[in-house]
Amino acid sequence: MTKRSRRPTRSAVRRTDPNALVPHATVLALNPEVLHEQAENSVRALLKEGESANTVRSYAGALRYWAAWFRLRYRAALALPVPAPAVLQFLVDHVERTTESGTLVHDLPPAIDEALVAGGFKGTLGAPALNTVLHRLSVLSKAHQMRDVTNPTRDPTVQELVRRVRRAYAARGERPDHKTALTRDPLEAMLDTCTDGLAGIRDRALLLFGFASGGRRRSEIASAVLENLAKVDDQTFLYRLTHSKTDQAGTEHNTDADKPITGVAAEALTDWLHASGITSGPIFRRIRKTKAVEPLSGQAVGLIVKRRAQLAGLEGDFGAHSLRSGFVTEAGRQNVPIKEAMGLTGHRSLVTFMRYFQTGAVQQTRAANLFGSPVSNTASAGSNDEPPESSTSR
Repeated sequence: MTKRSRRPTRSAVRRTDPNALVPHATVLALNPEVLHEQAENSVRALLKEGESANTVRSYAGALRYWAAWFRLRYRAALALPVPAPAVLQFLVDHVERTTESGTLVHDLPPAIDEALVAGGFKGTLGAPALNTVLHRLSVLSKAHQMRDVTNPTRDPTVQELVRRVRRAYAARGERPDHKTALTRDPLEAMLDTCTDGLAGIRDRALLLFGFASGGRRRSEIASAVLENLAKVDDQTFLYRLTHSKTDQAGTEHNTDADKPITGVAAEALTDWLHASGITSGPIFRRIRKTKAVEPLSGQAVGLIVKRRAQLAGLEGDFGAHSLRSGFVTEAGRQNVPIKEAMGLTGHRSLVTFMRYFQTGAVQQTRAANLFGSPVSNTASAGSNDEPPESSTSR
């Protein structure tokens, strides 16, 4: 009979002195002051896995632009740390300033500007939007933080210039570009265009899902899967948002993860699931002939919103973000409590949320109508500014 070895009891394990442990001879001894190459690769892989695909693409594009600009400007390869004077040069190359004659200029040489456009690093000639410049600056800062090297964006001169640039743009009345808010009326006009067979059924469900569930981002619509959808009754679904831009860690501690889809939105979603035959996986998909096939991309979601706005003859710059800004604006118009609305949108920044909420709410305030409603011409016709005679005989 083989004698079985006894495992140490839990109490015995607790009493073990860590300093008494003997390292295995075949395991490499590491230097705690220096991250081992294998661990560095593992950290990089974990960081990449935990980053959203949109953020990775955005960062990669910004760093490619930095490398291209640096190569053309200094005839050298970009290397970290980037000197602070180079960051100052980047700023004056890309932000506009007002001359004494009142014209706007920037310092990027036309030949370099043309080369960047020809190489696909810029879309058009001229100074980019301020948000684009600041995003590229933020990405450069992040790259220096990750490498733990001197960060030129924290240089006092750079920070002061950025503050002055923001102030100058604001004084000129230049505001960050925002998509037109898709509130109830324009949304209903877009829904009226959804009559073209299976594509129309899908687009109607997509628009209502994105709006009614709290103004979902395009990435959240594109990644929505049937496994996270629970049917409550014929008029109600609950969609569990397991991952979002503001909830990267998942739903474990998020009490607002369940997003309701009710009424006409629930009916539209039911119609789409029945018509498409989807029983698992991504909810919103491309249509080939009469079949729903591969999932939509975030870009495709934005194009659907834009196309439906065009078909409805709407004026404005509509895109995927219009659903989100439209939901918040409409919530303000209908005096929905801020806490309830933020519970659906998932906003972490009250400042960002209130920018849209107040736009809708300000139209409903009593202060906006101190003169009252105008008197109609019909009501005042023939009055000659005299009060009506009393029907009571004197």
